[in-house]
Amino acid sequence: MLRLRLRPADLGRVFFSDRPHPVGTTVLASQALRGSTVAPTAPALLDRAAVVARVGAVRAASAALRHLLPARGRLPDFLTPFDGLDSLDAGLDAIRATPVPRVRSEVAGAYADLPGTPLRRRFAAADPEVFDLLVQATRTYYEGVLAPHWPALALAHRHQVAIAAQRYATSGLDGLLRGLHPAIRWRPPVLEVDTWWSGDLPGTGHGLLLVPTPLAGTRPRVLVEPGRPVLLAYPAPMLLPAAAAPGRDPLVGLLGRTRAAVLRRLAEPGPHTTSALARGADISLASASEHAARLRAAGLVGSHRVGGSVLHRLTPLGLHLLSQCDIPPTDGPAAVGLRA
Repeated sequence: MLRLRLRPADLGRVFFSDRPHPVGTTVLASQALRGSTVAPTAPALLDRAAVVARVGAVRAASAALRHLLPARGRLPDFLTPFDGLDSLDAGLDAIRATPVPRVRSEVAGAYADLPGTPLRRRFAAADPEVFDLLVQATRTYYEGVLAPHWPALALAHRHQVAIAAQRYATSGLDGLLRGLHPAIRWRPPVLEVDTWWSGDLPGTGHGLLLVPTPLAGTRPRVLVEPGRPVLLAYPAPMLLPAAAAPGRDPLVGLLGRTRAAVLRRLAEPGPHTTSALARGADISLASASEHAARLRAAGLVGSHRVGGSVLHRLTPLGLHLLSQCDIPPTDGPAAVGLRA
């Protein structure tokens, strides 16, 4: 049992990530999808992993991740970095930048109950070649297993956040924290978490970041780093909002087909430059710039310049609009498990 003694500064900044973390989600998926525990919450991902496991590149990537990462339990914290929310590459760069002493310490802890092998010993020693293998395997696994379902994962994440926001609005912070998961108990000011490790720790004073995911496994996961918010990833079913009427796309009706495509593109892992938006929506650079400007004027998109490029990102209002309108058709009930 982990006991987190949250400070007033932590409780004053309880928030959710606005989208799933590409690398963090991939690492958790490579572990969670080995068994059947994720089947009730995200059956499509489990089916996809089984199908592509027969494809050469994905089979090799899956084998590498299976060997390097424990089948269950705690993972090295640096493999689920805080940085890199915007893109897969940024997350992989954050993993590569991990200091060698931290790699050695965290991998050794994760390998405590695993037999030693030459490859695992090289990973525990932060061998650059093994890091290259890990990075490539993570990229291949993401592209083969998660990428086809990423828009639905992002939508389901936003729906979970909307549910939590409603709970907070009607029952306050106490109601929000008490309703996260049965393995999480809120006894103010202590958050008790039945996770893969034990301890009694103070909060960091930088807040509490909540991450609902079907890929946490059977228990919540906690990451505590000085100078960062406490990160709490907890098991949550991939619920989707009620479907729109068959054949109708409310977002297209509101924004038009091209502008809706641009907005949806921004919900996927970036970085989203104007050129990337043009390629993704199959429109000209000038058209992408104009649509981004219109979305920015409506408060749905924020833009800022980095070097010679302009980067675009959804605002909270844009995310909210997508969560209400960007709903894939379904014949099931209002809240259903994610399926292919």
